[in-house]
Amino acid sequence: MGKSLFHKVWDAHAVRTLPSGQTQLFIGLHLIHEVTSPQAFQMLRERNLKVAYPDRTFATVDHIVPTHEVSRPFADDMAEKMMTAIEQNAKEFGVTLFDLNDERQGIVHIIGPELGLTQPGMTIACGDSHTSTHGAFGAIAFGIGTSQVRDIMATQCLAMEPLKVRRIEVSGELQKGVYAKDVILNIIRNLGVKGGVGYAYEFAGETIENMNMEERMSICNMAIEGGARAGYINPDQTTYDYLKGRPEAPQGEAFDRAVEWWKSMASDKDAHYDDVYKLDGAALEPTVTWGITPSQSVFVNENVPALADLEDDERHVASEAYEYMGLKPNAPIAGMPVNVAFIGSCTNGRISDLREAAKIVKGHKVSSSVKALVVPGSKEVLKAAEAEGLHEIFKEAGFEWRGAGCSMCLAMNPDKLQGNEVCASSSNRNFKGRQGSPTGRTLLMSPAMVAAAALAGEVTDVRTLLN
Repeated sequence: MGKSLFHKVWDAHAVRTLPSGQTQLFIGLHLIHEVTSPQAFQMLRERNLKVAYPDRTFATVDHIVPTHEVSRPFADDMAEKMMTAIEQNAKEFGVTLFDLNDERQGIVHIIGPELGLTQPGMTIACGDSHTSTHGAFGAIAFGIGTSQVRDIMATQCLAMEPLKVRRIEVSGELQKGVYAKDVILNIIRNLGVKGGVGYAYEFAGETIENMNMEERMSICNMAIEGGARAGYINPDQTTYDYLKGRPEAPQGEAFDRAVEWWKSMASDKDAHYDDVYKLDGAALEPTVTWGITPSQSVFVNENVPALADLEDDERHVASEAYEYMGLKPNAPIAGMPVNVAFIGSCTNGRISDLREAAKIVKGHKVSSSVKALVVPGSKEVLKAAEAEGLHEIFKEAGFEWRGAGCSMCLAMNPDKLQGNEVCASSSNRNFKGRQGSPTGRTLLMSPAMVAAAALAGEVTDVRTLLN
């Protein structure tokens, strides 16, 4: 019986089995940012330790970075302290830092692939939940906590429990107006936010294979929202074409040799899986979350579910969501007013996301009741968008055009909701208070759907604008 990519990569990086039953796993690439690294560096200092493999660690600044006014010192004292800490730590420990003066700066899960640091067959770790994004390249990528950031810096290894593997097969051609974001929201809707606990998700099937790399990254990005520890897609020609010529990817003959090895790491045709789940992509429609977890979603023309239609274990959270979101059971989601529209994040802040949103926006105006902003995920995305004139399309429509950063995805910066504002967001989490206000409400959707909501001032079906 053959092996899945997960087991091939795991076995290739396993150092030993620990007495606890965990595997000591060598980490090929360690990505860090300004929020979860300061304490880890301090722990190294207290133990008089160095970063074991500084050439395998790369740092950026993204979470606390203002996207509007970036002059130093930052207005937020804690943000300034975090920024100063990563600058000093990178210098002291010999770690490469992409700071605000570096053209490579951006959200950690966007710049890794952009630079070619993210490659098939790797183990990757970062002190950030959405590290699963890098699995789009056929890597096994884990989000970790600060103590594990310390462990990797000190040893380049991570102690982990072995995982089961679920293969998720998506078939059929997506309808116009349906995007990768809709696919992953429906996977989470059907399997639940705890459905992936103990699993790595392998995303497969013709729908996935037909996606470009940026769409694949959106899928893997939200694997963690379904409870999975990792999510990945087998590498193919689309993967190799994306990586070829990128600064940190192998060059020339070394690239050709790398491709041959990358091919060998893909799942075997007779690979064993602990579970297989199938989804008809052709049946999907534009999707919107209505509640307080990413699994609480409906098609844009559906109604919010009634309690009687839900499983017993879902009803308590649903009741909480109705009250928090100000929705009634069985009410339509279309027509719900929005106050803020946010296009960005490590889920949907790439150039293809901005292009799709710009198609919707062009020639229209943002509703007078909506504050709308576009935040490119990296300086490279910003530069590419401005070269295509996308920034002018957005600004003419009434969007604010911002600098690169995490922005309103998690609001550890000045971009926050106020009061009980409703935000149409292309980000990844709709938890209570996620976007900066303890009473702010978040509706997750694709960038194109966010653009449509910004124009209409309410949740609306993007297909009406596409047609």
